Amino acid sequence: MARKIQAIRGMNDILPGQSSVWQYLEKTVADVVKSYGYQQIRFPVVENTDLFKRGVGEATDIVEKEMYTFDDRNGESLTLRPEGTASCVRAADQAGLLYNQVQRLWYIGPMFRYERPQKGRYRQFHQIGVESFGMPSADADAELIILTARLWQQLGLIEQVELQLNTIGLASERETYKAALVEYLTTYKDDLDEDSQRRLMTNPLRILDSKDTKTQQVLEGAPNLEDFIGEESQAHFDRLQAMLTANGISFVINRRLVRGLDYYGKTVFEWVTSHLGSQATICAGGRYDGLVEQLGGKSTPGVGFAMGVERLVLLLETLDLIPVAAKERTDIFIASFGDDAELASSVLAETLRSHLQDWVVLRHCGGGNFKNQMKKADKSGAQFTLILGQEEVDKGLCQVKNMLTGEQQSCELVDVAKYLESQFN
Repeated sequence: MARKIQAIRGMNDILPGQSSVWQYLEKTVADVVKSYGYQQIRFPVVENTDLFKRGVGEATDIVEKEMYTFDDRNGESLTLRPEGTASCVRAADQAGLLYNQVQRLWYIGPMFRYERPQKGRYRQFHQIGVESFGMPSADADAELIILTARLWQQLGLIEQVELQLNTIGLASERETYKAALVEYLTTYKDDLDEDSQRRLMTNPLRILDSKDTKTQQVLEGAPNLEDFIGEESQAHFDRLQAMLTANGISFVINRRLVRGLDYYGKTVFEWVTSHLGSQATICAGGRYDGLVEQLGGKSTPGVGFAMGVERLVLLLETLDLIPVAAKERTDIFIASFGDDAELASSVLAETLRSHLQDWVVLRHCGGGNFKNQMKKADKSGAQFTLILGQEEVDKGLCQVKNMLTGEQQSCELVDVAKYLESQFN
């Protein structure tokens, strides 16, 4: 007997019963972003490795440890995309969509990072990303955050999440701060956790994100980033806060929030929840005005965010916030007995699908006795079962059974769709 082939660790199947929740989430997102004028963009799963080295940053955990990178047959280094922003910039710039233009774009798809799989965090995971280009003002930052708040409202999550904000200033301001931070932390190097010691010379701002208790104690005496923020960055941040407040969106300023990717500047933000354990962040983003130029394009301001689909699905399931209508269901089950009845049931099923387009019609195929078919009808969860045998076909009738009440009545075949429509409405 041949050995069964299993899925790769950390790369999971999305099975029937789960996919309907994904579809509900994806449709809700698509409807919300469309209402703000965002258009969908799609780009390849595989990109040139340099795109992520230059865009994400060589000193980041993603590039150093987590990317799926390989050489193709021509010896070119390729990488399965670990995030979407760099790919979105590459695609939009290559198509001439960015310079001196305003673009509102969004995308959805799988990303890949080699890390230890855990609940809500996998090696193949899915992200929804929203990016806007050509707008340097804080209004664009605010619009994206307001958009996410509207999405949480639609999903029933607005009371279960918290918005955290920070400004990390301009590149020049961060460099000055980094020097002061490194000077301070070097004195306490032996007290830092292993990751923070490694980051001290490569990506010191990430140390601010450390969850290690001893490192956090060391950071209590560290220089504060806000003391290095200039007037332009502070004015941008003040404007953002004013717009959020005007729109009734509450937030917490988290001075330790820096994000893990090199391209961010000025605004950074995260939406977090207390319902997913250590995987608290469900949406994160910020401003990246230098990224387009960094990847070879002409200077173009940008701001965006990404959200993890798996984590959002898990959160919706944990909080039991999935509407009944979004769950996989059967509304009408059709049982038939005999060749003529099977033909008639096929025609009836298509008639119902044309008239009741929002309802799921499941027709039993392959014959079987009355008892077995009715068991399947009951198991399907259908509200109505339609029964057709030779006698019904000869008389142009159909038996309609309400599976909730047990009541059953005869109905003219030509009137079944109209009758069921009245029952569902």
